[in-house]
Amino acid sequence: MLNIVLFGPPGAGKGTQSQKLLDKYNLIHLSTGDLLRSEIAAGTALGLEAKKLMDNGLLVPDEVVIGMIENKVKEHRQAAGFIFDGFPRTVPQAQGLDKLLQDNDTEISAMIALKVDDEELTKRLLLRGQTSGRPDDQNEELIRKRVNEYNTKTKPVADYYAGQGKYFAVDGIGEIEEIFNALCQHIDALKEKQEENK
Repeated sequence: MLNIVLFGPPGAGKGTQSQKLLDKYNLIHLSTGDLLRSEIAAGTALGLEAKKLMDNGLLVPDEVVIGMIENKVKEHRQAAGFIFDGFPRTVPQAQGLDKLLQDNDTEISAMIALKVDDEELTKRLLLRGQTSGRPDDQNEELIRKRVNEYNTKTKPVADYYAGQGKYFAVDGIGEIEEIFNALCQHIDALKEKQEENK
């Protein structure tokens, strides 16, 4: 199974690239935001618990999110693999994900990070704000806060995967196709390695 954590700050291009990777490698997209929404819509026990917390302005705890991911992994046992988008964001989440995947006889193959400097991100998000209608993409101060939050909170997660020899960085500035090709090079190399180890 090919399990990729696609990593990068807001505006790095994860959405664009993950769609292309899903199509090429026939992977399943696991976005925690989408998962939460679908579990809530389906009225599952985890969804109801999450909704209650979110309605009170509280964060959904890791074990609830990991429970939702586990449901999805079990539902798609025959899948070629998963792209994890927006998760894990903390080291405890990464450890929880490792354990969940181990229990299901698989593991994270790699974390691939899209590297984009803060100034470029701010520019991109302000631009996106002109068309997305998202208020958090229209306020420069808020954008800088989000990027800074990402840099401080999620850097330890990159270090965690680097410690396992699974961290790769790709330059997230350039043409969409160039960036996509760089991502594919890493993934193709991983797939080759997996084949050799079978």
